[in-house]
Amino acid sequence: MIRFLTVLVGVFVLTLGVASAQAPAPTPPAAAKKAPTAVITLEKGGEIVLEFWPQDAPKHVENFVKLANEKFYDGQRVHRVEPNFVVQFGDPQSKTLPMDDPKMGQGGPGYTIKAEFNKRPFDRGVLGMARTNDPDSAGSQIYIMLGPSHFLNGKYTAFGKVTSGMGVVDQIKVGDRIKSVRIVQ
Repeated sequence: MIRFLTVLVGVFVLTLGVASAQAPAPTPPAAAKKAPTAVITLEKGGEIVLEFWPQDAPKHVENFVKLANEKFYDGQRVHRVEPNFVVQFGDPQSKTLPMDDPKMGQGGPGYTIKAEFNKRPFDRGVLGMARTNDPDSAGSQIYIMLGPSHFLNGKYTAFGKVTSGMGVVDQIKVGDRIKSVRIVQ
């Protein structure tokens, strides 16, 4: 009986060894895709690095990346600076219209995207998408927060933040030209 059990245990151990040798190794979880970042270079010098939040506003991030890759923002001027509030750009008319033209700040890419309100607070350095009174009217105009403005929370889409160059943002004036916006994967 003992000999029978020894053989049985031996067969069982051998079977386990063969089964585990043949079993495929567990696959490690897929590496999370790193969100793209952007580098804004100003004509007068200085760079601003943006980090995006695709988990909170995927369509807004996708839209900005698409426009930047098409060089949509290159050559535009900053058309709005409100101290302690925002620096805003993204109106393609700013490439040619005088800064005091009444149409300044009304231009866009020719389409709009739906709002993606989220729980990100509008603190200093946060990147938001400008819009009209219609929540689903965002297009290309973005703003960088110069200070906290929590009254915007849940009413505008926050989709990224400045990770480097906030001192450059603080020095921006109306009319400053954007040399380029480059996406870094």
